[in-house]
Amino acid sequence: MLKLEQRPQASRFWTFGSPVLALLITVLIGVGLFVLLGKDPVKGLQAFFWEPIKSGYALGELTMKATPLLLIALGLAVCFRSNVWNIGAEGQFVIGAVAAGGMALLADKNTGPWIIPVILLAGMLGGMVWAGIVAWLRDRFNANEILVSLMLVYVATLVLGYLVYGPWKDPMGYNFPQTKSFEKITQIPKLVQGMRMNIGVLIALAGAAMLWIYLFRTRAGLAQQVGGLAPSAARYAGFSSRKALWTALMISGATAGLAGALEVAGPLGQLTPYVPAGYGFAAIIVAFVGRLHPVGMVFSAILMSMFYIGGELAQSRLGLPKALTGVFQGLLLFTLLACDTLVVYRLRWVALRAAVKGGL
Repeated sequence: MLKLEQRPQASRFWTFGSPVLALLITVLIGVGLFVLLGKDPVKGLQAFFWEPIKSGYALGELTMKATPLLLIALGLAVCFRSNVWNIGAEGQFVIGAVAAGGMALLADKNTGPWIIPVILLAGMLGGMVWAGIVAWLRDRFNANEILVSLMLVYVATLVLGYLVYGPWKDPMGYNFPQTKSFEKITQIPKLVQGMRMNIGVLIALAGAAMLWIYLFRTRAGLAQQVGGLAPSAARYAGFSSRKALWTALMISGATAGLAGALEVAGPLGQLTPYVPAGYGFAAIIVAFVGRLHPVGMVFSAILMSMFYIGGELAQSRLGLPKALTGVFQGLLLFTLLACDTLVVYRLRWVALRAAVKGGL
C-alpha cells in the first residue's frame, strides 16, 4: 500500500513540478467531463488549448485576457507573501474601473492624449482607496481582512450599478444601463493595427519585472515579506509589520485598479454592469499556480486566460455551459492543493503485512 512519509525538507523539484502535474490531472478530468457530457474530448481540448493560440489574432485576444489577470495577481502576490489575505481584488478592480471611467467621461473632442495616463492614474488611486479601507479596518480594529475585502466586492458592484443605472446613464442609450461610449482619445493605444491588443500587456510585463526586483533584490522587499510573515522577527530587525500591511494592500489595490482602468478604457470603452468579470477571483488562482513568483505568474495568467477563451468557444461551438470555465479554474486550484502535498511528503510503497504489523 502507498503511505505518505514526511520529507526531511521541502522538495525543490515538486515545488515547481506540482503545478505541471496539477494541470495534467485537470486536463484528464476535463476529458472525462467532455465524455460524460457526450462531447468529443478532442474538440473540447482544442477549444481550450489550441484555438486561443492558433493565430496572431488569437494570441492578441489571449493577451487581452491575460493582462488584467497578471496585473491583479502581481499585487496579490505581494499581499500573500506578506501574510495579508486580500480576497477582494475584484472590488478594487471594479472601483478602479469606476474611477477611470469617471475620468474618461470628462473628456471631449478637444481633449489631448494626456488624458490616458490620467485615466490610468485615476484607476490606480481608486483601487488604492478601496484597498485602503481594508488596511485601515485591519490596522485600527484588527478586522479580518478576508471578510472585509470580500464584502467590499459587493459594495463596489452596487456602486457601479448605482452609477450606470442612475447619474452616469447614457441619455441616448435607449434606457440600457450603461454610460456613453468614451471618446476615442481615451482609448488605450493598441500595439498592432487591426487587433485589440494594447500597451496594457507591456505595462503588465514591466510590472512583473519591477516586482521581481522589488521582492528579491531590495531591502524594502525583504522587509515587506518579513514584516508580514514574522512580525516579532521584523520588530527585532527594525522592520514594521504595520507598514508591511499598508504597503501590501496599497500595491495590490493599485494593480487591481490599474487592471480595471485598462479594461474600461481598452476593450470595453464604457462602463456597464458587466465590468465585474471575475478577474479578481481568478487572479488568486493565477498567483498560487505561479508560486507567487513574477515569472511563474506570467505563465499561469496565460493558462487562465486560455480557460476563459476556451470556455467561451466551448459554449458557442460545442453547446457546453459557460460555467465550464469556472469548473476548469476550480479543478486546477483543487488539484494544485492536492499535488502540493508532494512538496512536503513523498509516497512510499509499504507491504500490506508490514503496514498491518506497524499499525498493531
